[in-house]
Formats: sequence, structure tokens, C-alpha cells
Amino acid sequence: MSEEHPGIARFRAAHRERGGTGEIVVLPDAVHTAALAAEALGCEVGAIANSLLFDADGSPVLVLTSGAHRVDTAHVATVVGVAALRRATPEFVRAHTGQVIGGVSPVGHPAPVPTYVDSWLRRHPVVWAAAGHPAAVFKTTHDELLRLTGGTPVEVEPAP
Repeated sequence: MSEEHPGIARFRAAHRERGGTGEIVVLPDAVHTAALAAEALGCEVGAIANSLLFDADGSPVLVLTSGAHRVDTAHVATVVGVAALRRATPEFVRAHTGQVIGGVSPVGHPAPVPTYVDSWLRRHPVVWAAAGHPAAVFKTTHDELLRLTGGTPVEVEPAP
């Protein structure tokens, strides 16, 4: 049996340390989009929690959003009290999470990252989020994501 990928192992340790309860699943192939993850897991795309790391003037901000949503960065920047949220470079993501884009987990980073959780995820009794590698996910809930991350609920799109 091969050794577990270091990103998954770091996530597993952080998940256990924070009292995470959900099963970790390593899929046969990387799932770089919410649609691919939903297809592989047999769930709705909205039940996939995308981990999006943004650059807020050099500081990381993690938004866990439903795969059914696009983050309105101007709206979220205003809500969380930063001047702007910019797409993070792959190097910025790796520096602040120790993980690669497509596999960024909600926990297990080198230092705490301010985290915001899309309130829309409450609509799904089961949510799947990345577990430290593009082929690894874990089963969770909206409330558990808030607890594991110390995160804050947020609407990622302005009200209509």
C-alpha cells in the first residue's frame, strides 16, 4: 500500500485535532471543479464547498462557497471589511495553505486563515469539501465547517 499524500495527511491530522467527524474519500482522479466533484460523488453541485483563497492586500482570506455560486468579490470584500479581494496566484495559495489550487482544504494550513462560509451550504444536509489534495474530499456539514474553521457565515452574492 502506498503512503498517503502529505497534503491529505496534514488535513487528516488537523481534521482529527478539531474533532471533525466526516469520512475522508480519496477519488481515483483529481476533481478540479465542483461539477467534476459532484459527478464523482453522486451529489448536487451545490453541495460541493469550493475553497477559494483570495488575496486581500497581501493577506489571505478563505471563502468556502457552494459549487452552485460564484463569489461576488466586491460584495464579499465589503461584508468582511477589506478593500478588495483579488484572485490569489498559485504561489500565494501554496504559501498560505501548504496546498495547491483544487485541493485547498478548510483546515490544516501553516497559520490560521480568516475563513467565511457560504450560508447557501446550509441547504444541503451533506457537504463535500477538499481534503488537502485535488483528489481528496471529506464529508461534512455547513455547521461543522463553521466549527472546524472558526469561520463566519457569509452571503457570497448580494441579495436580489
